[in-house]
Amino acid sequence: MSWMSPSYVQQTNFNTSWSPLADRYSLWLYREVGWDAARIGDSLPVLFVPGNAGSSHQVRSIASSATRQYFSSPLRTSPEFLPRSNVYKPLDFYAVEFNEDLSAFHGTTLESQIDYTSKAVAYILSLYPSNTQIIVLGHSMGGVVATSLLPSPQISAVITMSTPFTLPPARFDNNIDSIYTNIARMLENDSTPIVSLCGGATDMMIPSESCILPLNNRGWFRRTVFSSALEGAWTGVGHREMVWCHQVRWRVARAALELAPFASDDKRADVLDRWLRDGHTLPSLDMGKVKPLNEDETELASVLPIGQKLVVDGPRGARAHLLPIPAARKRLTLLVSGGTVISVAPEHPLPFYVAVYGCSGQFACTPFRPDILKLIPTPVANKPFPVPNEGSDESEGVVLAEVLLDNLPGDMTHLAVKIEEGDGRGWVIADFADKNDEVIEPVSTTALLFGGSIVSIPSRRILHSVVRFPNLLPHVLVVYRVTPVGNGVDRCDGMYSAF
Repeated sequence: MSWMSPSYVQQTNFNTSWSPLADRYSLWLYREVGWDAARIGDSLPVLFVPGNAGSSHQVRSIASSATRQYFSSPLRTSPEFLPRSNVYKPLDFYAVEFNEDLSAFHGTTLESQIDYTSKAVAYILSLYPSNTQIIVLGHSMGGVVATSLLPSPQISAVITMSTPFTLPPARFDNNIDSIYTNIARMLENDSTPIVSLCGGATDMMIPSESCILPLNNRGWFRRTVFSSALEGAWTGVGHREMVWCHQVRWRVARAALELAPFASDDKRADVLDRWLRDGHTLPSLDMGKVKPLNEDETELASVLPIGQKLVVDGPRGARAHLLPIPAARKRLTLLVSGGTVISVAPEHPLPFYVAVYGCSGQFACTPFRPDILKLIPTPVANKPFPVPNEGSDESEGVVLAEVLLDNLPGDMTHLAVKIEEGDGRGWVIADFADKNDEVIEPVSTTALLFGGSIVSIPSRRILHSVVRFPNLLPHVLVVYRVTPVGNGVDRCDGMYSAF
């Protein structure tokens, strides 16, 4: 449940002297009653653009979340932002009102919205100190409007939600084709960071593939994130629900809060990557901040027998654990509940930290960079996931780290898992997988139409099993259902119900 106290202040000074379309459209400033100051000041602007038949009032969910994250109580900066209040500022959310125009079906209407919104950006920035930039959020066709404003030195980043980028919902005139051609050209030549959030198969209004940003070969930040993979959400989200689903709006608001003060594209990309991640790429890692494993710690470390899984329930203090690397090595899988692995953790982590080291010779250990590092869900035993009508809390999640072992130095004999600052809460599990722990299932899509298929997982109790279906048809209109069936044997003492 999301609580908010919305109010909207019309920007009457944004009139026909700024845009001849001011008689048709309007611009509004969102204020959280009792929380936001009555006047703007010492703050930074964000503009929300609604979609086809949308409303400016759709801004309220994200705007309210940003306010209540920055302030712990009315006009009182939260402890999380207070030490950095000279850098991070509260946000002023503006929204354009298009009076529910049907922009998805009429290119001329879409062009009018683009023109009006570009003038709105100029007007908003006139209220702030020079060199201030604005973040633009767009929902559905509002994302098309937002992206059409580029290139622009006034816009620091664009975040779109359920926006059809690759093809329009309907082609009734040449103007829409022209707009999409211009967007494609801009995406090839402009460096502004852009994130496209997609609802996947749950979005019944646009096909999933139309929401995907085209690949960019210049190293500019372009990220397409499906909500089913979005860390902290892990579920499909409907088209209209994208703007008020708590798990999405919370992260969009947080990204905007931390994005606003940065001037470089690289810094902005780091912020977007932190808060709007799907785990398919490694986060920005500073391995230099990983504390070294000294000689005394290796001498006091516990050495596990070959083939034994590391299980630490309720870690206390600091301790290193040495795991001999087996001959048929494939990967090391590490799961951490509540703690931090390098820089990845749930929103409100426990105080303990975990790092992986490669050890050779007389246990000379150096920090080891993981190949996979992300948050994965924390399901509750005997309950569906996500919990209906609730979803996940932003503080939930288990950190998954994996180290691929295909190209290790010849003298590396052990991997070390170091835990420090444990206070008796949380848990750590680590184990190796070998080359025989991958299953290739040859079943075809046609065969599934006439009955399901049962796939047996290797009986060895490993943390990561890979099952591949090379003959299944990948298509946006085809959805496959996978139902795990347990054997009734408790695993890892019930610490992680996904087992």
